[in-house]
Amino acid sequence: MQDISDLKGWDTLPFFQDAWPNIAASLAKETREILPPEDQIFTALRLTPPKDVRVVILGQDPYPTPGHAHGLAFSVDPSVRPLPRSLTNIFKEMQSDLGQCPPTGDLRFWARQGVLLINTVLTVPTGEANGHKGLGWQNLCHQVLTRVSEHPTAFVLWGKQAQALAPHISAPKNGDDHLRIESAHPSPLSARRGFFGSRPFSRINSWLADRGEPQINWTNA
Repeated sequence: MQDISDLKGWDTLPFFQDAWPNIAASLAKETREILPPEDQIFTALRLTPPKDVRVVILGQDPYPTPGHAHGLAFSVDPSVRPLPRSLTNIFKEMQSDLGQCPPTGDLRFWARQGVLLINTVLTVPTGEANGHKGLGWQNLCHQVLTRVSEHPTAFVLWGKQAQALAPHISAPKNGDDHLRIESAHPSPLSARRGFFGSRPFSRINSWLADRGEPQINWTNA
């Protein structure tokens, strides 16, 4: 079983006692190639500890194409070309919203600024989208949302699957409000039904600025 001692506070979630051992056992028996590689499954949590989370962007499950997924929702290794279609649309919206976008699809620099890029399901068999949706990963995402809800956070809920998780977002303990941005998913199937034109990046930065917090450098410029 993968060592979780370096998860910087996330390891105290009940998931790692209650559900992770069974998921790890199921993964160990899997005969198909699993993505992302084992040492990258929890990359999103390692890069963005609970105390640092300012923004949460929810994905569904990792990219099922070998060489793409590296443990963060929507992000890909910097060498990946062409970009996955959902990420292409995210960058199109960012170009419209901010006038520029990152040079590659590697979004780890977002994570290091407090943007938690977490998928609802953290593994996938190669070539089989949603192939691990029945393993129980969703419990982790539910607990992560509850944990980060303790302080004011910007939640980006793209698509109905992400929006269905809203009940796990509770009011902050200090009485302030979260920012919740809900729109269609950036998938080519739905992006023109409300994702394009939603301006999530500038809206988050305006909210952070109003709170006196540093804005997110979305473009790595």
